[in-house]
Amino acid sequence: MVFLDRCDAGRQLTQHLRALSGPEVVVLGLPRGGMPVAYEVATALGVPLDVVVIGKLTVPDRPWLVFGAVGEGAERVIDNEMVTRAAVSEPERLAVTREQQHQLRHRVARYRRDHARLPLAGATAMIVDDALATGASAYAACVNARMRGADRVVFAVPVGGTRPLRALSRVADHVICLQSRQLFGSIGPWYVDFTPVTDLEVCVLLDRAAENLPAPSRLPLA
Repeated sequence: MVFLDRCDAGRQLTQHLRALSGPEVVVLGLPRGGMPVAYEVATALGVPLDVVVIGKLTVPDRPWLVFGAVGEGAERVIDNEMVTRAAVSEPERLAVTREQQHQLRHRVARYRRDHARLPLAGATAMIVDDALATGASAYAACVNARMRGADRVVFAVPVGGTRPLRALSRVADHVICLQSRQLFGSIGPWYVDFTPVTDLEVCVLLDRAAENLPAPSRLPLA
C-alpha cells in the first residue's frame, strides 16, 4: 500500500479508528510530519486536535542513531541498550538531553502560541504519526499521555517497523498500523508525495482545528 500523501494516509487510517473513537477522545499529532495525518483523523472523527512535542536524543556525531527522547513535560525515555552500543558517556548523554530540552521549549512556544495543551485526564489519547521508524518519539509520546492522566492510549500510524510497533504495545492500549515491515527502511517510498511539513503548516492546522472543532465541555482548555 502506497499513500498519495499524508492527507490520504490520514483518511485511510481513520477507517480503522472509528471503533475506538468517542466523545472523550483527543487526537495528538507528532510534529511535524504527523500533524497532517492527525488533522485528517481528528476532522473525520469530530474530536479535538492537539500537538505532542517530543525531542529525539541522538548520538553525538551520529545523528541517525537515537538513544532516547524527551517530552514537553517531565517524561524522558532512554534506550540503555543503544547508549551502551554507541558508547555514549554520561556527560554526553546529559549534554544532549539539556540541549534537546532547550530546543524543545522553543518548539513548544512556536507551535502553541495561543493554544494551551488540551488536558488528557479521563480521556482517550489517540497519538498519530506519518510513519514509525525508530519508535523513540512515539514511545515518549505514549508515556507523555499516560503521565498526563489519559485513561486509554491509542497509537495509530499508516506504516511502521514491526520491532518498534511491538515495543509500543507495552505503553499503549491499542496500536494501529496499516502496513508493517520487519525490515523498515526509509519512509519516502511509502508516499507518492512526501514533501516536508513546515512549522508554519503545523500552526495552521492547529488554528483550523481550534476554529472548527471546539473542545467538549468536559475537556476545557487548560
